[in-house]
Amino acid sequence: MVSSCNGVSMLVLVGLVVNSLVVVAFAGDFYQDFDLTWGGNRGKIFNGGKLLSLSLDRVSGSGFQSKKDYLFGRIDMQLKLVAGNSAGTVTAYYLSSQGPTHDEIDFEFLGNLSGDPYILHTNVYTQGKGNREQQFYLWFDPTRNFHTYSIIWKPQHIIFLVDKIPIRVFKNAESIGVPFPKSQPMRIYSSLWNADDWATRGGLVKTDWTKAPFTAYYRNFNANACTWSGSASSCASKSSVSDGVWETNELDAPGRRRLRWVQKYFMIYNYCTDLKRFPQGVPPECKRPRF
Repeated sequence: MVSSCNGVSMLVLVGLVVNSLVVVAFAGDFYQDFDLTWGGNRGKIFNGGKLLSLSLDRVSGSGFQSKKDYLFGRIDMQLKLVAGNSAGTVTAYYLSSQGPTHDEIDFEFLGNLSGDPYILHTNVYTQGKGNREQQFYLWFDPTRNFHTYSIIWKPQHIIFLVDKIPIRVFKNAESIGVPFPKSQPMRIYSSLWNADDWATRGGLVKTDWTKAPFTAYYRNFNANACTWSGSASSCASKSSVSDGVWETNELDAPGRRRLRWVQKYFMIYNYCTDLKRFPQGVPPECKRPRF
């Protein structure tokens, strides 16, 4: 599926389709902006704070989280995923609040046997409820080089992007009773862990521990976003917010074409079309225009 879509279609995928947000926070040093939270020395920051790695072995995985909380903005991170036979492993990169009614915006990379493509799993949780999965194959090998994975989170929508190409839009549908993550500040998290009970072919393919340790790499983190401290946002007094900056930056026509291209050729699961899962009817947000 992946190789058949290379070629001419790829030549049109150039440029950024979403205008940048107002710059209110910037991060680029892992020492300053993240804490290694578990896994002991399996998580490492090096190269002067410009590079971070997470590893997984038979004993433990590892993870990190941002020092800051964010409420709306754009988050970019470059990842190079576990190479070779990564079956059974999951590299998760996401935004999340805390508590039983938490909000969450997920990228999860499901490992696979050597030569088979990774599956990019996305999800959105609102008020503790998820079950909004969309899954994709990527149009490149994410283990050979670094690629940029971005989340644009605004009151009107959430946009998932890969190398500046939109792959998914989750629009605010509060008008029809669908909760939207807009009031709980979230931190950035990432982890590399063993999930061979479900990650690869529904758990049929187990982790090959002879290939351990498994390692993923991170660089070029950028937060063009509002930070949250106590009960106040760094954007609260920004005139640009009241002037309507947050009301703009919808996908333009080329962006919508790229989104359709990704969803036509690379989407392998969409909860909105899973009628077996929702025999009484798909969730209400699925009945609205996607973009």
